[in-house]
Amino acid sequence: MSDESKESKVETAKRASRQLRGSIGETLAGETTHFEQDDQHLLKFHGTYQQYDRVARRAAGAGREERAYAFMVRCKIPGGVVTADQYLALDAAADEWAGGTLRITSREGLQFHGVLKDDLKATIRRVNETLLTTLGACGDVCRNVMACPAPVSDPAVAQARDLAAQIARELTPRTRAYHEIWLDGEKVETTESEEPFYGTQYLPRKFKVAVALPQDNCVDVFSDDVGLVAVIRDGVLAGVNLLVGGGLGMTHGKGDTFARLATPLGYVEAGQAVAAVRTIAGMFRDYGNRVERRHARLKYVIEEWGLENFRAEFVRRADFALRPSVETGRWDFHDHLGINAQGDGRWFYGLFVESGRIKDTSTRRTKSALRRIVRELRPGIVLTPTQNLLLTDLPRGWIERVEEILDEYGVVRSARVSLARRYSMACPALPTCGLAISEAERVLPEVIDAFERELAEL
Repeated sequence: MSDESKESKVETAKRASRQLRGSIGETLAGETTHFEQDDQHLLKFHGTYQQYDRVARRAAGAGREERAYAFMVRCKIPGGVVTADQYLALDAAADEWAGGTLRITSREGLQFHGVLKDDLKATIRRVNETLLTTLGACGDVCRNVMACPAPVSDPAVAQARDLAAQIARELTPRTRAYHEIWLDGEKVETTESEEPFYGTQYLPRKFKVAVALPQDNCVDVFSDDVGLVAVIRDGVLAGVNLLVGGGLGMTHGKGDTFARLATPLGYVEAGQAVAAVRTIAGMFRDYGNRVERRHARLKYVIEEWGLENFRAEFVRRADFALRPSVETGRWDFHDHLGINAQGDGRWFYGLFVESGRIKDTSTRRTKSALRRIVRELRPGIVLTPTQNLLLTDLPRGWIERVEEILDEYGVVRSARVSLARRYSMACPALPTCGLAISEAERVLPEVIDAFERELAEL
């Protein structure tokens, strides 16, 4: 652990937060439109980011204007699995408080954008009423745990999803602050025992975990702090190969920051996979950089120590065997779009959603089409790492009905989407992101249109 006199301001704010309470509750009940700096850091643990429109401003009284503050609210959905009822409730919440759009994230979650402070509590409460949560969707904890979304009925896929859910439960913050602030839970005296794993300062920074199948790396395990590659024997997930230290983030102009692909650590039996991830998270908690946030990722710990030293510390802490990694065969990638057999006599339809933004425009009413399909057919829904979604558990005859509805609302069938558009991605960017230098999501369709014209000529 780092010297308190040298720790970053974020670390000081976490330690003084009374297990993520800060003054969030008081500010939430007040008349201001936003939260002050320390609470902004704490809000992330609760699943929301404070943002502001970098162009617009709002009247603040007495002839003054202030930034047009609004909030992004992110749902944590391990493995991206959503029921029809949950989807419809989130769809309605988007209409009520988030400007009528939902956004699928590249970690198989859903986000609301543009939520005002006065609507923040109602939005988070609505998410919890669906039996989902926003707790831990952001912040210095284990983020949403990903799992390969298909083939839907494969027992190994179900086991991978279940493993993702188990890891998510194991590393979810235990603080009562979330229920006190957002769900009107009973206020309790804060103690360190509220967070037996995370303590008072949680992790040095975010911690990302994904579970992949050996034949399909759609979750990109090499970019995660911990990647688990399923080892299948006789159709059953028998164990996992552990990959550690992935991360693609780097700071422009800072040569001491870098992207890194995860490297193999070893193999553990399936029953020890959750404990293995907890052990690695504990090492990051204890040895991650709490002075310089640019270096506060697991990849820098591994680079500084060397993989063999890291492996030795893992073995010292674990009360189970770490064996050499198992050969799993050829890697592949699938985005699971279009019409696909589930393997159980039913089918799923992979729907392309540009930039993950579920919205209606004058020509393409994706949000209304999805609402109609979910209300009428009651499919299962699985969000994908490529910001698309799967409509699952459909009898073969219902696929035609899905495409009829898509056609009626002007939504392009997945089979007709060009490869240039199919594999394109854009962040929300301007106007709300303080780091963005371009309006990536807004201009992406026009850029892809230009690509398609050039490709057609060629």
